[in-house]
Amino acid sequence: MKKLSVLFAAIIMFASMGLKAQKTATLDVTGILNAMPEKKKADTQLEAFQTAKAAEIKKKTDAVQAVYERYQKESAAQSAEVNKTRQDELQKMFEEVKKLEAAAQKELYEKQDAAFAPIEAKFNAAVKKAALANNWEYVMDANSTSLVYKAGPDATPAVKKELGL
Repeated sequence: MKKLSVLFAAIIMFASMGLKAQKTATLDVTGILNAMPEKKKADTQLEAFQTAKAAEIKKKTDAVQAVYERYQKESAAQSAEVNKTRQDELQKMFEEVKKLEAAAQKELYEKQDAAFAPIEAKFNAAVKKAALANNWEYVMDANSTSLVYKAGPDATPAVKKELGL
């Protein structure tokens, strides 16, 4: 019986040495990203770009609307052939506006990717450095709806420290 107890104790001891406590921390990703000056600058630049493109599209749309209204007023006095030509012209103008909108959207996405890539890399490096320094094996986004465990320490201050915020 005594041998069995010693054997059981030895098994428990080896098992506990083999099991490593997993340290988990949560992180306010949105809060940190919004505090980064690089993100604020990128957001401002992207907003300015988006505003400029919206003004350009509105100008084009207003021009098409003016032509449409003029054609509506004059359509009764024009021949069917002239009205058909004008309809085709308006259709082309509408298509140009749609193409302009699509190109602006594509360009905005490309600018976002280019602007946020270095910010994301800097953020990820800071998270990794903070996690290694604090022996965290998992760092989860505290704002995530799929968060499984949130009782761990908050990594936000350590990551902000690494970023100099």
